[in-house]
Amino acid sequence: MRLFEPLMFLLALEGARGFTSIATKTQDRQLQLNLMIDGMKVEGTVKAANNFILVKVSDAIGQSEGGILLAGSAKVQKTEGTVVSVGPGKTHPETGEPIEISVNPGEGVVYGKYDGTVIEIDGVKHALIRDDDVLVKYTGDELTIESAEVIRDAVLVYVDQKESQTEGGLVLTKSSNTENRQSTGKVVKVGPGIFGDMEVAPGDNIKFREYFGNEVVISGEEYSVVREANILAKF
Repeated sequence: MRLFEPLMFLLALEGARGFTSIATKTQDRQLQLNLMIDGMKVEGTVKAANNFILVKVSDAIGQSEGGILLAGSAKVQKTEGTVVSVGPGKTHPETGEPIEISVNPGEGVVYGKYDGTVIEIDGVKHALIRDDDVLVKYTGDELTIESAEVIRDAVLVYVDQKESQTEGGLVLTKSSNTENRQSTGKVVKVGPGIFGDMEVAPGDNIKFREYFGNEVVISGEEYSVVREANILAKF
């Protein structure tokens, strides 16, 4: 079968012989298909290759906080979804040790706004993201602080977004104060590490490199996901 070239390093397509039902294939991390991928008819299975993850993207938000219905391009596109398939992973560039992907089919993931390659499978929006693009994963129907988990050497930090005041007495909210991004906070959750224990623990206060935290909103509160290598100090 000819592989659709722009996706050849992201997806692996296999022949359809010997297939069982979709339900029995779920644990094999494969999705049985007889449909269209970006306009190309596919007969067989599709699964992510290398260190890529195939995600079914959650529906866009069609209503503003004030209850106004949004249409078309005004809808807020979400960068989260449900894992459909994962690749076998990659090897560490220095040690050669295999690094398995830390998410499983059926789990929810949140990833960066500009990460991933968007494709349509049978008219449904999907994204192919790298395992490094995953900010948090979760189980259940909704992302909450209780269900959120960080992977590998990532740390979830609660960042206190304080209001500031101009010389004229005007109070600036966190969205209008762009002079500096907050780079201190309290550790809420830590990943398991890659090849050893993490140096920080929940409850620690940390200082991390400015602009090296990826923002995640959980239950209306802002958090940052920071890699351990970008933590400057704990206190």
